[in-house]
Amino acid sequence: MSLRESAADMRDELVRLRHALHRQPELGLDLPRTQEKVLTALAGLPLEIRLGERLSSVTAVLRGARPGPTVLLRGDMDALPVSERGGGEITSQVDGRMHACGHDLHTAMLAGAAHLLAAGRDRLAGNVIFMFQPGEEGPGGAKIMIDEGVLDAAGERPVAAYALHVISSALPHGVFLTKGGPMMAAADRLVVTVRGAGGHGSAPHHAKDPIPVACEMVTALQTMVTRGFDVFDPVVVTVGSFHAGTVDNVIPDEARFEATIRSFSAASHARIQERAVALVRGIAAAHGLEVEADYEVSYPVTVNDGAEADFVGGVVREAYGEERFLTASQPFTGSEDFSFVCDQVPSAFVTLGACPSDADPAKAAYNHSPEARFDDAVLPDGAALYAELATRRLELAAN
Repeated sequence: MSLRESAADMRDELVRLRHALHRQPELGLDLPRTQEKVLTALAGLPLEIRLGERLSSVTAVLRGARPGPTVLLRGDMDALPVSERGGGEITSQVDGRMHACGHDLHTAMLAGAAHLLAAGRDRLAGNVIFMFQPGEEGPGGAKIMIDEGVLDAAGERPVAAYALHVISSALPHGVFLTKGGPMMAAADRLVVTVRGAGGHGSAPHHAKDPIPVACEMVTALQTMVTRGFDVFDPVVVTVGSFHAGTVDNVIPDEARFEATIRSFSAASHARIQERAVALVRGIAAAHGLEVEADYEVSYPVTVNDGAEADFVGGVVREAYGEERFLTASQPFTGSEDFSFVCDQVPSAFVTLGACPSDADPAKAAYNHSPEARFDDAVLPDGAALYAELATRRLELAAN
């Protein structure tokens, strides 16, 4: 029986696990109920299990009967602070929390892969690390797990690592997609506070008005992107928050804005940090005002190894058919903390279309929406792909 057929036989178990996770979503690094459900799902398997110290992670190692290298499979587990609406088959039972990015599917699929690979342990030529990770949505759980030794859990660094992520729209149902090179953007945060001197709105010359200076900074950041960076190595700066003042006739003491900054190469990621901070400081100095500019580096660029991305494409085509694989034409502008794994291990980040089959992917709600819906039907194929990638990659290394 093929891995895909075995996974299909597990469909009901995978759906039950996914539904249980969806009903009780947890946020950030502390996911005790989620961790408990994962441990229950893995119970009885021949795994070496270690729990996180600073987060509710689960690291499980399966050692194959035949000697060989190590492959890592990652599934993230945390939800989002989103109130679910839209009325699907299952809904969150926790107010203000929702698995709006499909991490409940990832967790269930990775647990299914553990069962599939454990059942074929006698044929496995090496080791598999299962990385059940909290804190992808902001806290950077992958980096913490790396600091706590997930990459060395089997005794040696993996020769390859793979992560699978579902998408609720845009991609056709059941289609896998990836590409070599940049796959997801780096994401940083710039927080700027311009400090002046308040006064009466009728006499701005007696004050130091921070509002026009902050506005000039917002505009200048956009100009800097278009004039300071290669259009074929793009940078995106979006100011999503701007706050200043209380009433129309009072000049405030300060103005504050926050921006998200996205980039797609290590060079631009490093350069934008320096240029953005220097720009706002220069504008403030030109107007005789003070400025506090905090640049917070979040996630680096998620860069797929070209050979591993090609390997994923070959596996999908052979196991599922040519029509089930697409090569991405460009990176996604979202970010991923799987990037920390990619920085240390040849990796591939793969997306899977999970839009319900009766919906139009072009019109369906996207990930992070309170109306996002993901189809349980993709669970067996996701679990099987995890297992296929690990099995075939270990065999490739052994030969």
